[in-house]
Amino acid sequence: MRKVEIFDTTLRDGEQTPGVNLNTLEKLEIAKQLERLGVDVIEAGFPAASKGDLEAVQLIANTVKNSSVTGLARSHEKDIDAAWEALKQSAEPRIHVFLATSPIHRQYKLKMSKDEVVERAVAAVKYAKTKFAKVQFSAEDACRTEPEFLARVTEAAIDAGATVINIPDTVGYITPKEIKELFSYLRNNVSNIDKAILSAHCHDDLGMATANSLAAIEGGAGQVEGTINGIGERAGNVALEEVAVALHIRNDFYGATTNMKLAEIKRTSSLVSKLTGMTVPANKAVIGDNAFAHESGIHQDGVLKEKTTYEIITPELIGVKSNKLVLGKLSGRHAFKNKAIELGFDLTEEKLNEAFKAFKDLADKKKEIMDEDLFSILADKQTEAVDVSHYELNSIQVQYGTENIPTATISATLPDGRQVTEAATGSGSVEAIYNTLERLLDEPVKLHDYKINSVSAGRDALAEVYVRIKHKGIETSGRGTAQDVLEASAKAYLNAVNRVLTLEAQQSEAQKVHI
Repeated sequence: MRKVEIFDTTLRDGEQTPGVNLNTLEKLEIAKQLERLGVDVIEAGFPAASKGDLEAVQLIANTVKNSSVTGLARSHEKDIDAAWEALKQSAEPRIHVFLATSPIHRQYKLKMSKDEVVERAVAAVKYAKTKFAKVQFSAEDACRTEPEFLARVTEAAIDAGATVINIPDTVGYITPKEIKELFSYLRNNVSNIDKAILSAHCHDDLGMATANSLAAIEGGAGQVEGTINGIGERAGNVALEEVAVALHIRNDFYGATTNMKLAEIKRTSSLVSKLTGMTVPANKAVIGDNAFAHESGIHQDGVLKEKTTYEIITPELIGVKSNKLVLGKLSGRHAFKNKAIELGFDLTEEKLNEAFKAFKDLADKKKEIMDEDLFSILADKQTEAVDVSHYELNSIQVQYGTENIPTATISATLPDGRQVTEAATGSGSVEAIYNTLERLLDEPVKLHDYKINSVSAGRDALAEVYVRIKHKGIETSGRGTAQDVLEASAKAYLNAVNRVLTLEAQQSEAQKVHI
């Protein structure tokens, strides 16, 4: 059975999802979980994009040891230099260089001839090879490129030193039959193809990303690129959990496997969903809440008699536990710490103490503490940035009645340390809260998105609110968790505003360095 490598781009292509904005600690936490999941390569970002992106890639590269860490670079020396600066201390430095090859890109974006594209690609790969032992070259929009020219570029890139050739379906255009034939064509028409691995990178614009990735494997792909939960630009990338589980369940057909630890899938999916604010649909393949639910009486009867009548994937395979009741108000710190480790978190003593206090506060209000509750508390604390210059919610009171105008009164601590109390009204309770909070700020906030989800089941479940805002010309997101949905709403708003303050400080520092 041949091994297919898994290349995860959740932190690069996935973060390009509209509205997704991850800070450095959140990226690091996702990277550590991807390492536990067993992905072969983690694309940590685009180092040349900004100083913040370079530093985030550098931190991940210096932390992750069991997965190879890579960064994206255009076919320019300055991009490659930035990637080297970020990745040179990693356990296995590698780079991902790309250049468009399709007729439409050559004509309208690059304004380059075929010969010029080949020349640029070769120069970039050769330069990257002087620094990196492993160089991946991507022919952007490969699936709309003439097969003969794609073979020419592929052969030239391998001759220049590329060890992986990526064939992206950049706009999700190709079909399973076509992509299988394209990979077979390259394997049969590139003379030096034995010196490199062919990789598939499929987007889901026509809903065929998983089918196309599996077809590419049939055609000879030795690597598949995608994201957790299938997040990404437009309709997203292929969901890696779907590919890995499909190869496992249908190993009789594909004859291929991966290094992914399938029991880590649910935990990884939950972490990515929480930190990005991208809710997983209930009917999502492999990881949706309904993936193992049976409503039909005929299905229920069959599953009770023999699970395989209607279940080809067991919950346990992807790490879903049937018994989730874990800790209560009498549970001690030692049991809490062990549970944190079991859930995949390695907190500092300070953050562990903060998380334990939050757990105890919740246990006083909520009778049953579930895995999902602890996961939410631990993820919040693990990714909480330490910044003294921020807004902090002290107390909130909301008056609401069907015959009254909703009014919110909020006490908060400002970045300069002053404590203030403000009040405002709104057409609803959430609007009253946000109108009140806006009075604390020196510039208005535009709310682009507001979402609320239940962390677990039951009428006493934790609420998780996700917002996307624009403040001071910066677009970012924020999230807040509390047992009360209004408190969670206020926390999410201030979390987003505080992210703007952090981004402002980073930009100011970068300008000082540049000057």
